[in-house]
Amino acid sequence: MSIIPDKSTFENSYKEKAPWNIPGPQPAFVEAANQVTGTILDAGCGTGENAMFFAQRGNNVTGIDFLDEPIRRAKKKAADRGLSVNFLVMDATALKELHQVFDNVIDCGLFHCFSDDDREKYIEGLSGVLKSGGKLFLMCFSDEEPGTMGPWRIAKAQLQAAFANGWAIESIKPKQIQTIPEFKDQFSEGGPKAWFVIVRRI
Repeated sequence: MSIIPDKSTFENSYKEKAPWNIPGPQPAFVEAANQVTGTILDAGCGTGENAMFFAQRGNNVTGIDFLDEPIRRAKKKAADRGLSVNFLVMDATALKELHQVFDNVIDCGLFHCFSDDDREKYIEGLSGVLKSGGKLFLMCFSDEEPGTMGPWRIAKAQLQAAFANGWAIESIKPKQIQTIPEFKDQFSEGGPKAWFVIVRRI
């Protein structure tokens, strides 16, 4: 069974080569881009590629991550590309401290990192930062991905249970998470199997 990673695990990943730190946005979010309109919170933004992709499309984007290093890199990349994105060091289980509301939240690989208790805190926080009718676009490891390398595998039933109250799941579709080439042999061919979920705040 996968072990819940602690902060040092992620810090060490950025000292080396983080598997998820690809040089561009995740393809699943590019495919869904036309459904994402208005303001965006990128929860667990890493070095900011998804956030910057949407900023380049004209969205007003805030990206948060609980580590200093990826936010430092994200700010530098945005400056180099002439993009305006509000990048903040922040724990996603404390979203109530953000004091903002958004039309959308995107989550690429954060949800599956939480313990059950932290996941509940995170979802409660999401309900406070998403406008009524706003949408969460979430991609997480699927229980169809074999092995134990990486984060928790999430079952479709877990997603349905997590968003049973105050939310309406619009779709849950199988996708794959693109990783850097160095990790291609450690996951399924084409990248770890994932769920791409669109959830509306009621």
